[in-house]
Amino acid sequence: MNARTPRRTAVRRTAIAVTAAASAFSLAACGVIDGAGGSSGSAAPKKGDDITVGLLLPDKKTKRFEKFDYPLFKKQVSTLTSGKGKVLYANAEANESKQSRQLEEMIAEKVDVLVVDAIDAKAIAPAIQKAHDANIPVIAYDRLAEGPIDAYVSHDNELVGEVQGRSIVEALGTKAAASKIVMINGSLTDPNTGRFKTGAMNELQGKVQIAASYNTKDWLPEVAKANMETAIRTVGLNNIAAVYSANDGMAGAVIDALKEAGASKIPPVTGQDADLAAVQRIVTGEQYMSVYKSFILEANNAASMAVAKVQGRSIEFDALTRDSVDSPTEKKIPSMLVPVVALTQENIKDTVIQDGVYTVQDICTPEYAAACKEIGLE
Repeated sequence: MNARTPRRTAVRRTAIAVTAAASAFSLAACGVIDGAGGSSGSAAPKKGDDITVGLLLPDKKTKRFEKFDYPLFKKQVSTLTSGKGKVLYANAEANESKQSRQLEEMIAEKVDVLVVDAIDAKAIAPAIQKAHDANIPVIAYDRLAEGPIDAYVSHDNELVGEVQGRSIVEALGTKAAASKIVMINGSLTDPNTGRFKTGAMNELQGKVQIAASYNTKDWLPEVAKANMETAIRTVGLNNIAAVYSANDGMAGAVIDALKEAGASKIPPVTGQDADLAAVQRIVTGEQYMSVYKSFILEANNAASMAVAKVQGRSIEFDALTRDSVDSPTEKKIPSMLVPVVALTQENIKDTVIQDGVYTVQDICTPEYAAACKEIGLE
């Protein structure tokens, strides 16, 4: 999205996307979308259930990718193909050249469809072009890659930033206007970084004083920590009223830097992804909030898109992609944007626990038992 999307529209759009996904699954369950193209206008499938889906994820330091996205995606492909579909998986471990090689290797393996979470949206484009030339559809996952993308599944990323920025303003309350904050943004090679920042600035601009702002190479926590240490020296430890951290891995590093600098109380720090360590920090009050993005919905819908695309299930595919976004190279890419929610102490039960991401036992280990009890999480 190149222009700012109003929050109300974004919420409506994501609701439509989820409704569309549910409708598509209902149609499939009822046999309307079947292998023979039973509904008028539906295309005959290109493939049966014996398909191979290539999945490329960007790194292992973002805990969700290995712990949730890959296994969820693999399970959904298996479910949709009666156990016959395979997932060829690769993780680039934050190396963009490695990811391009992995994608080209999957083209050589003649996978039927590719799902790619790009480390560098621009650098991956030549490899995506090769897939396109080989007639292999490519679905961008979580981050919008450049090149001839067939579809995109992610979240309203400006809305993610808005939720983070709004949380800071609410935490600071009447002191916001006089408060200095530090911004620890993500990697410039990730197109989502700019969208997160734009959304955050929509909420922060004119309401707080932004004392320092840093980009973080490859989203590395160690880089975020070094940037935070610089901010502490530049702005002054006691002058930092809050920290906008674009994700949870960096939030942990920011909090470590603040502790090591001697902070007697950690100011509000944002995050994103609902990592287990971040949820535990929220329980103790060290981290103010995270943005919970249902990677269950994201992974399942990406798998559903991939299977529908390669099997020629056009009705189901269209139902899953009723939104559209633009990249620097492509316009009106069929898309699904999954809803997001601010995760705080107050709604842990209603989000990650209710969705089965974590159990109370996962969160409330002996180290966190007292803090859990204090907030009623038992």
